[in-house]
Amino acid sequence: MTVALSPDRLIKGISKELSSAAQSPNYIEAEQQFIQLLTHENLDRQVDTHPELVRNFEAAVATALSRAYTEHASVEEVETAHLFLQRILYHINRLNLFWYDDLRRYKNERSYYLQWVRDQIESVWQVWELAQLDVAQLRQLDAQQALIERCEADLNPTLTENKQYLRQEMTLEGYRHLLAIASLDGLVEASRLSRILGGASNEVQATLIRVLLEEYGNGRFTRKHSTFFAKMMAELGLNTQPEGYFDIVPWELLACINHNFLLTECKRHFLRYNGGLTYFEIAGPSIYKDYMSAAERLQLSDTAMGYWELHIREDERHGQWMLQDVALPLVDQYPEDAWELVLGYDQEKWMGDRAGAAIIRCIKQAEQSA
Repeated sequence: MTVALSPDRLIKGISKELSSAAQSPNYIEAEQQFIQLLTHENLDRQVDTHPELVRNFEAAVATALSRAYTEHASVEEVETAHLFLQRILYHINRLNLFWYDDLRRYKNERSYYLQWVRDQIESVWQVWELAQLDVAQLRQLDAQQALIERCEADLNPTLTENKQYLRQEMTLEGYRHLLAIASLDGLVEASRLSRILGGASNEVQATLIRVLLEEYGNGRFTRKHSTFFAKMMAELGLNTQPEGYFDIVPWELLACINHNFLLTECKRHFLRYNGGLTYFEIAGPSIYKDYMSAAERLQLSDTAMGYWELHIREDERHGQWMLQDVALPLVDQYPEDAWELVLGYDQEKWMGDRAGAAIIRCIKQAEQSA
């Protein structure tokens, strides 16, 4: 990914056929068409010999890229474009993990066409995401000092309006909606971390493996963090099937998930990912305390909040591991590139805050509907 390129220049790199996309594409229909493509035998060969199979889908992607990242479109058009693109990325990225489902779902996991679609979206989306931060300023920072200061601040953040809402106002219906949305990630937690653990051994790798092992209950399914999440959902009568609530997940949360897929699949982004994971583990306890407070106020059972209690306890430890035994040693090992750890940290925080605000909007809408 080249930071210097603008979304406009990347958009112009898409073929003329894609640029002439329909004015008002049916994104739902285009997504269903794409899902069907995933099941085709020899997808790459079929696309080569029958390009009409993907013409409407590609037109929808081109229009969505333009509306989400370069045009001055209406709010609704921008939102629907973001959602469509992030859902398409998710359909591709989830093939990198095994879900113990129908083996035939993975027949095209190494498809060149799927890689092309993913790259078309990511090349524009990632430049747009980077434009939300002052990358030039981050390059000038003392990475070690910047990480230490950020971690100290994020351990005990101020009580914002959204945090106050979660602690004092969210209803039981809102809490159930929170679990439903968060289940897309919570039921497969830490899976993406596993993608960066292979390779040469050192103290950093050992620490990352320790974090993964605790997330996975040290190999005991009953202690795995996702098992606790499933128990919370079952206690409140929710569907515990992974991806069971995919259709209500806002694009902002999908963007966080897809962003982490990208960083873990590309080893060049190893520093950025670990900077982001440092923030995630440092800030996690504060966020989970908000959810825990809501559950206690609603007088829910221990089972209905057990995941939060577990995470508060373990992530306080994980945060310090990530800072002291991963991030800071990587600063020393990669002094010229250490700023990427800060970039990863800040980007994870920015995207996480954006997703958190979107989730609260969804919760409030669900409460009003109820």
